[in-house]
Amino acid sequence: MNKKSKTWIISGAAAVVILGGGGYYLANSYLGNNVVIEQVLPASTAASTTVTGSDSGSGTSVSKETVGPEQLNGDWRISEGSKVYFSVTTSQETVNFADEQVSGNWAIHVDDTSRMKADGQIQLSGIDSGNSQRDGHVKGADFFDVSTYPQATFQAVSFEGVNKEWTEGQTTEFKMNGTITVKGIEKEVTFDVKAAYENNQVLLSGTTRVTFEDFGMKNPHSVVLSAENDIQVRLELKLSK
Repeated sequence: MNKKSKTWIISGAAAVVILGGGGYYLANSYLGNNVVIEQVLPASTAASTTVTGSDSGSGTSVSKETVGPEQLNGDWRISEGSKVYFSVTTSQETVNFADEQVSGNWAIHVDDTSRMKADGQIQLSGIDSGNSQRDGHVKGADFFDVSTYPQATFQAVSFEGVNKEWTEGQTTEFKMNGTITVKGIEKEVTFDVKAAYENNQVLLSGTTRVTFEDFGMKNPHSVVLSAENDIQVRLELKLSK
């Protein structure tokens, strides 16, 4: 092997080390999950629909109140304390993004789901993962392109499995079908929903999955960091009349 060939090999090896190290540094600056998902459903909703009366000492069961159309039907709005989360799983961890800038309206009719509808929107400028460099990249042209498309929206078109009567403080489950629109691109989705009625509010937690490709975005993988194609979308909503 001549001297010139050796020089090229050494230079190439050095470039791999430098680029690899730089790639690791770049990827490392995007690592670190700083957002814990806060569920709106209280821990008590996991309990039975009846509780044992401890104050009387009799050990008798006290049934929780049943709520129906009279309390549940009507127009509701997304209120303070609601959040939408996006979660991306990488080869290192799952990173959560939260957005508190949520608004929208719900029409609930548990006795006639054909009349039920819902809409919501988030201001994408409100996305926060606790890492300003990462957030700036996500809001940029490669991903959400917030300057051009400031909002993402959801429109519900149908509901399945909604119970006519709920038990106060306990969860009920149903499915919600609709369309998410991001960057002007529509994607049909189904949310798996758990909801509860408590303190005159409807508390709702719903999840679905989409992909980067659904909205014209590329998977942000690199030579040192891979990411799953799925993005979990999670609604944590508090509805008030």
